[in-house]
Amino acid sequence: MSLLERRRQLEDLVAYATEARAGDGRLVLVAGEAGVGKSTLVEAAEAAVRQSHTEGRWVWGRCDGQFTPRPLGPIVEIAEQLGGTVAEAARTDAPRTQLSTALVETLRGEGNGGVLVVEDIHWADEATLDTLRYLGRRLRHLPVLVVATYRDDGLAPDDPLRVALGDLAAQAGTRRLDVPTLSAEAVAHLAEGTHHEPSELHRLTGGNPFFVCEVLRSGSAEVPPSARDAVLARAAGLSSSARAALDVAALVGSRVEPDVLGVAAGVTAEDLDELVGSGLLVGDGTDLRFRHDISRRAVDEAVPPHRRAPTHRAVLDELLRRGSTDDARLAYHAENGGADDMALHHAHRAGDAAAAKGAHREAAAQYDRAVRCSDSLDPRGQAELLDALALELSFVDAWDESAAARQRAVQLWHDLGDRLREGDDLRRLFAVMWRLCRGAESVAYAAQAVTVLEPLGPTVELAWAYVYRATDAVDRASKAADVARCEAVTAQLAGAAPRDALSHLRGQALMGRADLCYRTREPWEAHLRAALDLGLGEGNEQLAATAYANLHQYLVTDYRLGDATTLYREGIEFTDDRDITTYSTCLRGRRALALMHLGRWDEAERTARVVLRSPASPVNLLTSQVAAGLLRARRGDVDRDRLLEAAVAAATSLDEAEWLALAHAASAEAAWLHGDEAAARAEIAAARARIGELDVVEDAQLSLWERRLGMEAPPRHPLADGLPEPLRRHVDADRLGAALAWDAVGCRYDAALALLDEGTEASLRAALERFEQLGAGPAAAVARRQLRALGARSVPAGARAATRQHPAGLTAREQQVLDLVSAGSTNEEIAARLFISVKTVDHHVSSVLGKLGARTRRDAAAEAVRLGLVASGG
Repeated sequence: MSLLERRRQLEDLVAYATEARAGDGRLVLVAGEAGVGKSTLVEAAEAAVRQSHTEGRWVWGRCDGQFTPRPLGPIVEIAEQLGGTVAEAARTDAPRTQLSTALVETLRGEGNGGVLVVEDIHWADEATLDTLRYLGRRLRHLPVLVVATYRDDGLAPDDPLRVALGDLAAQAGTRRLDVPTLSAEAVAHLAEGTHHEPSELHRLTGGNPFFVCEVLRSGSAEVPPSARDAVLARAAGLSSSARAALDVAALVGSRVEPDVLGVAAGVTAEDLDELVGSGLLVGDGTDLRFRHDISRRAVDEAVPPHRRAPTHRAVLDELLRRGSTDDARLAYHAENGGADDMALHHAHRAGDAAAAKGAHREAAAQYDRAVRCSDSLDPRGQAELLDALALELSFVDAWDESAAARQRAVQLWHDLGDRLREGDDLRRLFAVMWRLCRGAESVAYAAQAVTVLEPLGPTVELAWAYVYRATDAVDRASKAADVARCEAVTAQLAGAAPRDALSHLRGQALMGRADLCYRTREPWEAHLRAALDLGLGEGNEQLAATAYANLHQYLVTDYRLGDATTLYREGIEFTDDRDITTYSTCLRGRRALALMHLGRWDEAERTARVVLRSPASPVNLLTSQVAAGLLRARRGDVDRDRLLEAAVAAATSLDEAEWLALAHAASAEAAWLHGDEAAARAEIAAARARIGELDVVEDAQLSLWERRLGMEAPPRHPLADGLPEPLRRHVDADRLGAALAWDAVGCRYDAALALLDEGTEASLRAALERFEQLGAGPAAAVARRQLRALGARSVPAGARAATRQHPAGLTAREQQVLDLVSAGSTNEEIAARLFISVKTVDHHVSSVLGKLGARTRRDAAAEAVRLGLVASGG
């Protein structure tokens, strides 16, 4: 991880070592900020050089910044390792000139490309710097590479190292290597498969590898102790006035105006000069900022409580005096300075501005601040503020918090006697509880909303309540009636309601009609496409995002997977760009199921894992739990039940046939693959009990399992003619035709199941071959058992016993490769160690990643530790 984006620097260091080995000595100055990976880069260069050259010693000396260093400390360390006359000179405390001469003569006698590394010369004493100058002037004809590392983010203008660097840079054999921080793309790569949002992680850490590593390792959004300790240790070296100024700067925020600090907190220019010289602050135009926001947060957290409020209030007063219009900043200082009324005013304005721009996380944060400071606000104002907060939280999948805000608002509207607003919040609570898989409560809220709103006559709110109640209807008549009621009220309101409210309602009515048509197997797509076009045309992000999610879901469940892929790409770009997390996680979860159908199992599990590691709502987690759990069952992974049990629990709480069928069918398949047919039958029976007249697709999917498990299946559904072709053929027992149809839509595993269900020797052999190709070991074992039961001869044995017994299905060679990957070895190093080609290693690594469901080598190493396949020390 730490060598990401370091290839050029590594290649340059190895090249300089080669030049030195040929007698053209080099002094390389390796510069970069603290934690950027200078030492790691040099260590990697040592490994690379040692791999290609058996000769040549690497000796290391380190400068120490924790106390007053002894003169020539790192040079003495190096001398002791080199031995001979230079070691004797060091032991006898010979004068520096004598020690330097002995060092050069010893190096001249090396003759085989020695390398001296002097780390952290920003802490070096002047005698050490003089020795490096002496050595640098004599390197051109020595077979030696000298590498000196230093921090370039904390050098005061008069630091002795600046002078030394100027002298060293003038030497013909000197080279400089800058080690930059990681790009946003590299940080995003490292954050793959975690819950961290890449751009926020890059902003927090500034791309500093040490900070990135520590945040990812901690698994938390808080400042990790190791990072905090590193920052505070650096701050401890400041003078007392500069240290106090650092505290004030941290409280000011990410942007620090020197004159604001000067007026508000008495910070002097000398204090700021010292902070810039330390590398903790850097120039940013006419202002200053912390080099890394994680440093600012570490300092902020360490400021004593009694100093916080007065400082914030002083900064607030100065910003107001200067006429600042930055509401978000003013709200921050007002709240922390104890000025609640002012915080309420500015936070509300900041929330409104963020919401208007579609910055939903920022809007939610500002509205939440306003709510915290709203004690002086009248009940109506508090209710309106809570409604605004609940809405923004719903965009970012924060449904527990949204429910709490909405319930408080409902009570306030009820107490005020505002039945319209009360009813509107009740129907919104239907959606909130549905997202939380609290099915009974969602049904109750939908009914309450209609009861409260109907006496008020035709309103936008009533139309919404009808279409929401229709969503939960389990029979055709009720669903059709409520959809029609919604459409009728919408028509009545034409010209009488605001355009944006009416267009959103029309879009929702179109989606209600699409849902009814989908359930009754009538053409549904045109309704959803119209809703999507309406949302995009009117700039209604919520309507467009909802339409994307619904359209994608129906395309997947109708096995139109090519169309679903195109729609997914559009939808995920739309929702990710606007930070509409609720719908992006919904899209990803359903995409994981689509990829599973398509046989792209590694990609499916990676996609599901992105959702499972995020704070998504229970209903959004459900599809990813099913996808990941079922994939693990199909691959023979022992750790499958936890995910499927969670999916069944969520579906049971939601109590809707669609979700119960999905979760129970997945659990039934897992039990069947494991050989427990009784448990599989119980799962299918539990789902069957909830199937109603509108659950045509779910009825068909369950009937396949009922026949496969020898259960009594119900009569063919009267609407079964409208099923997707492969599912219809399969249900109608045209299993060979179903296999062809499944293949036509890209569902290879489903095609293999159809062939398995056909049960002839030829079809079983074809199923076995497909299962083997997919890596579906347990299903392949079922096919083999059925072939043997038919008396078939020469049944393929499949994977070797050792591979079958391995927890992840790895071969012995793949386990060796995994051991070396976990130890941090490159493919070239693995090839040399195992005496195989690099291309062969590439194939083995790809296979290992696939079997572990890992996207990166780092993920594979972590999964290997979790499964106990390698020791935690790697």
